[in-house]
Amino acid sequence: MKKLAGLPALAVLSALSVAALGCSSKEKASQQEEGPRWTIGMSQCNLGEPWRVQMNADIRKAAEAHPELRVVFKDAQNDNLRQRSHVEEYVRTGVDLIIISPKEAAPLTQPVADAYGRGIPVIVLDRRVLGDRYTCFIGADNKRIGRAAGRWIAERLGGSGRVVELKGLMTSTPGQDRHSGFVGGIRGSQVEVIFEADMKWLEPNARQEMESALARFEDIDLVYAHNDPGAHGAYLAAKAAGREQEIIFVGIDGLPQEGQIYVKQGLLEASFEYPTGGKEAVETALEILSGQEVPREITLSSRVFTTANVEQGGEWLEQ
Repeated sequence: MKKLAGLPALAVLSALSVAALGCSSKEKASQQEEGPRWTIGMSQCNLGEPWRVQMNADIRKAAEAHPELRVVFKDAQNDNLRQRSHVEEYVRTGVDLIIISPKEAAPLTQPVADAYGRGIPVIVLDRRVLGDRYTCFIGADNKRIGRAAGRWIAERLGGSGRVVELKGLMTSTPGQDRHSGFVGGIRGSQVEVIFEADMKWLEPNARQEMESALARFEDIDLVYAHNDPGAHGAYLAAKAAGREQEIIFVGIDGLPQEGQIYVKQGLLEASFEYPTGGKEAVETALEILSGQEVPREITLSSRVFTTANVEQGGEWLEQ
């Protein structure tokens, strides 16, 4: 510092700033060399659904803002045993936290409970497991969404009509809740479900089931599908039969590049949002890993997108 004594004040400040910047750069470089502080293992039940691809993308985008995190992704390809092995592998390799979106509740309950029992925090995302042996569940209220869809459908049909219900995987909690909520929503009306089938969340299955419904029933007023690919598959089947103009199509998911687009194009009349929770999962993981307390349940808000409001960003559902 003696060599700086004879320099002008501005020069001294400049020299100090350069030195500080050099230290800061060295610290950042050191942090980068050290690598991420925490590793998160993410097990996705099935990347054959656009909504789940978006969930992974949301997790990845949120994690990229935190260099202290590394996320390992695995796709169970709609296989419970494969997803169970994901959790077991994450436990063996010693990840710091697990995020899992289960295919089905019962088969994944025990591996999640085992990981939790070994002291590894587990965030259950979207679909539940049985019991409470996990750190945090994050998801929207599927029963509330199904009920809102039922009420909207009853009102849209003027209190009566013939409906086809294309269900998601009925061994999964979202499928069960979107069905029971819908039944509650149409209760007291004259809306009649004339055909129902489990299309397992997949568009080709929904199209095939809708073909069966079209062959059996001459009059169908509306299709309620548990996800937007299901509603789109039903629309394509109806279009192939020349009957798409006489049927209203309603789905759930409301992704910007899928459900909302279908509504804007007039293929679907309504899509009820089911947020992925990817961003919230990363935020919650950071809190857990930093030693903070988090709620056992985090319920995400939802919107409905219709031809009347989609350009304005939809309408929030009542809590």
